[in-house]
Amino acid sequence: MGNTKTRPILITGGGRRIGLALAHHFLSQQQPVIISYRTLYPAIEQLTAAGALCIQADFSSDEGVLAFADIVKEKTQGLRAIIHNAGDWVGEKPGVALPDVLSRMLQIHVHAPYLLNHALERLLRGFGHAASDIIHFTDYVVECGSDKHIAYAASKAALDNMTRSFARKLAPEVKVNAIAPALILFNDDDDAEYRQQALNKSLMKIAPGEKEIIDLVDYLLTSCYVTGRTFGVDGGRPLR
Repeated sequence: MGNTKTRPILITGGGRRIGLALAHHFLSQQQPVIISYRTLYPAIEQLTAAGALCIQADFSSDEGVLAFADIVKEKTQGLRAIIHNAGDWVGEKPGVALPDVLSRMLQIHVHAPYLLNHALERLLRGFGHAASDIIHFTDYVVECGSDKHIAYAASKAALDNMTRSFARKLAPEVKVNAIAPALILFNDDDDAEYRQQALNKSLMKIAPGEKEIIDLVDYLLTSCYVTGRTFGVDGGRPLR
């Protein structure tokens, strides 16, 4: 697994929450990081100051996705990993056109990772057995569905399936796995009633924080054997 520290890790949607935590984690290990971001948060400036290459990108169109891939190819000759963290969460509700909901969810969760994996494949290959990784972030709802976010669940299910297809295509040089989280951390404005309701939906009844995801990502990057698998980080929520 040589040359891991000289090749950056690409994190899509790296400006907030789990993506941001992963970026800081890798930077603290002197691991080069490239992130995509849609909106300029203060955290982006902090990441830039810490040494990350932060690239504004619009994944709402295929053209935007491919333009981002072109910039990445200009900036580096190789990638250690691609972590597909960018996401969106839109439900079916009155006043929102259903075709627009479906298109938006498929664009972010299917088109973007599909196109980026193909466009950046060359940057992942050529470094040896199991030397590179792709990690897709899916969702626990892939197993159980969602009556209020049908398009979202379907798009994440497609991404889950692509995990196995890309694992077959890119082995043995590149391992491809998925992480399917449920509640990991709350938003600052979530009230006490909502928090308790959310906690009661899992067997473990906690919001574990980003470290659970960071530890799993570290394991997947270190492994030389695990590929084509989906790892639930959901506190037993699908069993409720």
